[in-house]
Amino acid sequence: MNTATLHPGSSPASASAAAPGRRGELLSQTWYMTQRQLVAIVRQPVVVVITLVQPVIWLFLFGSLFRKVVELPGFGAGSYLDYLVPGVVVMSAVSSNMWAGMGVLEEIERGTLNRFLITPVSRAALMNASVVQQGLSTALQSVVIILLGKAGGAHYPGGPGGLVLLVVGSVLLGTVFGAFSTALGMLVRQRESIIGINTFLLLPLTFLSSAFMARDLMPSWMRHVADFNPVNWALVAGRSAMSADPDGSLVLTRGGALLALALAAVWLSTRTLGSYQKAV
Repeated sequence: MNTATLHPGSSPASASAAAPGRRGELLSQTWYMTQRQLVAIVRQPVVVVITLVQPVIWLFLFGSLFRKVVELPGFGAGSYLDYLVPGVVVMSAVSSNMWAGMGVLEEIERGTLNRFLITPVSRAALMNASVVQQGLSTALQSVVIILLGKAGGAHYPGGPGGLVLLVVGSVLLGTVFGAFSTALGMLVRQRESIIGINTFLLLPLTFLSSAFMARDLMPSWMRHVADFNPVNWALVAGRSAMSADPDGSLVLTRGGALLALALAAVWLSTRTLGSYQKAV
């Protein structure tokens, strides 16, 4: 028989009625903290410009440099720009979100995070706000890359639905790296450590995937590593969704794995914030 512990004078009906109120309060706190972070970004236009300009450089630099790669037997794409757009979308999501820990470190150094921890704002709202802000930024960045690719002559046979799934995949991947970076920032509390770890991970994760080269043309050992690389999961799901004949199983399995990893990363960052709060 199931039992529940109630406070004196409370009833099962009142306890169940309080749950929606708590959820509403969490959503309200999350939105307030998200607005705060978005305002901070808008007040730094240089950061916004760099975030949007850097992927443009990648898109047209790599697009021009490797445009004849599609002539290799077995590449499987008619235009390298068509192949490259999802790669730049995913790479941009990784590179921009990997620096989320630097923002947390700055708030720690200024004492902002500590002040929020002594307010009634929940730890989940603090972490959720970071996730939402990073997700919105990643989505905007992805849309800009897609539009620029279209302007450059890229084709998207999967239509709007496929593009939406590519953006969702990039947001989930960005959430994974953003949440891990946030947790890392609270653990190490040193800029040099964050910079070193990010520099060490970014290029290997990118090149051990099909971001710039077709999987069939990669060495055997790299293909096996790519199977366990979340960057490649986002690429496989996005490219399949954007194709003229999408493979639903690929999209669901890779997308589901990304969703599970993103939820685990957010949970870890929330737990890390709790440990940080106890330490200070």
